[in-house]
Amino acid sequence: MSDEAALREAICTLAASLFARGFSVGSAGNISVRLADGFLITPTNSCLGRLDPARLARLDAGYRHVGGDKPSKEVFMHRAFYAARPDAQAVVHLHSTWATAVACLDDIDPRAPIPPLTPYFVMRIGGALPLVPYYRPGDPAMEPAIAAEARTARAVLLANHGPVVSGGSLTDAVYAAEELEEAAKLFMLLRRERVRHLSADQVAELRRTFG
Repeated sequence: MSDEAALREAICTLAASLFARGFSVGSAGNISVRLADGFLITPTNSCLGRLDPARLARLDAGYRHVGGDKPSKEVFMHRAFYAARPDAQAVVHLHSTWATAVACLDDIDPRAPIPPLTPYFVMRIGGALPLVPYYRPGDPAMEPAIAAEARTARAVLLANHGPVVSGGSLTDAVYAAEELEEAAKLFMLLRRERVRHLSADQVAELRRTFG
């Protein structure tokens, strides 16, 4: 099996797992992977639980559609991360419940909407998770806003929309999206409790150790 064929299978397997566990519903969410000469991305209006490897959209290095079904209308979200982060090899966008709930709150810090509650959040997300202001879904004006944050953050929350997460591999991006959802759940469950956050020194140590 070629590297691209293996990636096609992996996208569909991991997407189905996310869908089965409620990280996406209906046709929500999209996943992309960087190739040596372009990109693979899930098709528009497709269900993450029922993807066909052969029908994934293929884009060339200039993001032009060159094969498979029509790509997600949110290609620009993925392009923003790939352009801003040369280390990004995959991007996952979900409408996962808890992360989206945080993105709807009006009283959160837009520079740190989810505090560092666990080391795993810092290890997977990197310690920075900015909130991007609200844009209509599909609005290309979102791209420069995401790109500006992606230069210093591996993931963002889109206000009233959901998370976009990048990773050094497809698996890394999926794991990070899963960890972000768990961190958001913890944050929402503990909002009215007295909580011990990781200290700035503890966060710095994790970032030095795990990147």
